[in-house]
Amino acid sequence: MIFLLAIAIGSLFAGAVYLILRRSVAKLILGLMLLSHAVNLLIFTMGDGGVRRGALPIVDYYTGEVMPNTTDPLVQALILTAIVISFGITAFIMALAYRATQAMKTDDLDDMANTDRL
Repeated sequence: MIFLLAIAIGSLFAGAVYLILRRSVAKLILGLMLLSHAVNLLIFTMGDGGVRRGALPIVDYYTGEVMPNTTDPLVQALILTAIVISFGITAFIMALAYRATQAMKTDDLDDMANTDRL
């Protein structure tokens, strides 16, 4: 399972780098989205205990004692927070890219380097 996740994370990082190095603003945004998903998966797999199916929560509901084979909810909370932040940043970047494309009349980053037309 961890090996398949490592392949998926590597593929997401490779695809993100490829898209970020393209000249289109839309591809840059897609690359940043892929990069955020890859980082979230990496944090999830590197968390305390790794990926365990059917692991118990931190505290037993009936006895109230801490169980020895538990998962760490902090990693999941960090990933949830990172997902919300990446959605907000993606929406902000998309609004900026839309406005820049309207003002410059192009989607090419090389053409956007010269801002004398504004």
